[in-house]
This record gives sequence, C-alpha cells and structure tokens, in this order.
Amino acid sequence: MVRFKQKVRALTGRTRGISIEQGMKELAGYLRGWKSYFGFCETPSVLERLNQWIRHRLRSIIWKQWKRGRLQFRRLCARGVSKNLAAQTAGSDHGPWRLAHSPAMQYAFPNNYFDSLGLPRLFVGK
Repeated sequence: MVRFKQKVRALTGRTRGISIEQGMKELAGYLRGWKSYFGFCETPSVLERLNQWIRHRLRSIIWKQWKRGRLQFRRLCARGVSKNLAAQTAGSDHGPWRLAHSPAMQYAFPNNYFDSLGLPRLFVGK
C-alpha cells in the first residue's frame, strides 16, 4: 500500500506541469497493471478507499492548476456549480487538499468525469 501511494504521488505530482488528461494516461496504465495483479483480493473496502483517495488527489490537482480565485470561480460555474457555492469555494482560504473534498468539486468532477477520461476503477461495487 505504501509503495502504491508513493507511485501514485509520483505520477500525479501537482507541480509536474502537465495537463490532467496527460497525467490520467500515465496513471491509468499503472492502475490497470496494479489492478490486474492485486484486483482479486478479498478486501474490496481497501480498493474502494484507494479509489476515493486517487480521485480526491486528482481533484486537488485540478484545483491547484486553476491557481487564482476568479479563474476557479469561472471554471466551477462553467461545470454547473451554482454561483453561490462557486463563490464560497473559490473565496475559501483552505488548501487544495481540503477543497478537493468540497461539495463544489464533488459536483464539478464526479467519478463519471474521471471514468470518461479513461481512469480505471480499482473496484466497482455492486
């Protein structure tokens, strides 16, 4: 688990200077291989927590790439978040990791968004 998280952190560094789509391609290859090897474990809750952690990390990267409050506000509104919630989130002084778990980011980037970019899930519930 520790090596898995270290590798994902290396592939999803917030200061790598690549687009989220390019980062997804690199990460997807690693996740497919990891899932092929470890995907048949008897602890699906561990895989589900890793899924959540990866998507939380990706939302944090997106938030960090947007940089400024005005841009964050406009991009949240463009993704369908209400103006009030977008203003509240963009004006927050919390860091990217905490804001990645905010309702605005959850709404703007649901799990289906990451699925559409080709990011495999480690575990798909019933």
